Amino acid sequence: MPMSKGSRIAVALTGVVAILVVIVVAALLFVQHEVKERVAAALGPRGSAETIDVGFTSIRLTNVRLRAPDGWPAADPLHADTVVLEPDVRDLIQRRIHMRNVVVSGFNMTVLRTKDGGVQLLPNLRQTLKTPANTAANAAGASAASPLPSEKLVDHIEFQHGTFVFYDMTVSNPAYRISITDASATIDHIHLPDLDEPTTLAVNGSIKGPSHTGTVSFGGWIKIASKDSQTTTTLRGVDVRTLDPYLLRKAGAKAQVTGGTLDMKVDSTVRNYQLHAPGVVTIHHLQLADSGNPVDTFLSIPTRAAVAALKKHGDDITLHFVLEGNLRDPKFSLNESLLTKMSNGLAEALGVSVAGVAKGAGETVKGLGNALLNLIGKAPADASHPPRSSP
Repeated sequence: MPMSKGSRIAVALTGVVAILVVIVVAALLFVQHEVKERVAAALGPRGSAETIDVGFTSIRLTNVRLRAPDGWPAADPLHADTVVLEPDVRDLIQRRIHMRNVVVSGFNMTVLRTKDGGVQLLPNLRQTLKTPANTAANAAGASAASPLPSEKLVDHIEFQHGTFVFYDMTVSNPAYRISITDASATIDHIHLPDLDEPTTLAVNGSIKGPSHTGTVSFGGWIKIASKDSQTTTTLRGVDVRTLDPYLLRKAGAKAQVTGGTLDMKVDSTVRNYQLHAPGVVTIHHLQLADSGNPVDTFLSIPTRAAVAALKKHGDDITLHFVLEGNLRDPKFSLNESLLTKMSNGLAEALGVSVAGVAKGAGETVKGLGNALLNLIGKAPADASHPPRSSP
């Protein structure tokens, strides 16, 4: 029996719908495959993810690892339980990389401050993103993968429930380690490859010390290419003993800090590599042990003089300072500049004459020469290069 005209139309429409469904499913599978290849290429040869799940609006990676290059102080520059990417689908279809949102959860990220004061993080990922498209694809071992475009835009990145581990080679070798736990961070607007537009960032976390757990926050904006920036760094209730390498200068034995906490706020501005950073430090309940060694110093002040002055002064000491200098000047050391300002302020607050004490000690203790070199900003022959980064 021949079909009616209506039946034929219905069958035709059903066929068209079926074909469209097949096309849509094929397109989705193609997009998923394309996205997975792009993510694998972005992770680079040292990066991995246990799973990469591509949904309609987001991409979810689990157990993400970026393995360390030679000379890195930790096993992994980054490990995260999950990373969720939300790309701009329209840009993705046009083979552009535009991430509207990135959420990194359960992370452990290491940050390295090198001997010359430079700050490094995610070295492999940064290199992969900067590498020309065809090289990145080959390095990822995906010959069929489409190359990564040179221009990449990320609107917002959020770090949740993690730890930043800070390794600082400007104060010791091997690098001194400070962990910022219960950490969170946001970064807005990263535009590669030029990086000449302002990127805003905010970091919050806790620093656990032997007796006290303090908090740290950092926020502001920076033009990564030119290093121009305007930022605020705030420490509250940080255990002084956690900051020993930054506060102590020694020739031989070192002063023993037995207690105390530190609050600090620094408002930093960098323009054309010129730093201007007014700040204030308050040290609460500082306790120093007098070992009897005349070489021991705290903030370049002989420990004996500091202990005696603290007994007369009281519990809280507030110091105001202004850091200024050219970050390109090899003679400018941020660590030493801050220590010099703080030691002069501490001496003034305690009524101790740094010049007089240093002169007398220098005549009797040969080893104090290294501490005096640090005080005037000149490193001894075996010291590290001075740092040049902003606070």
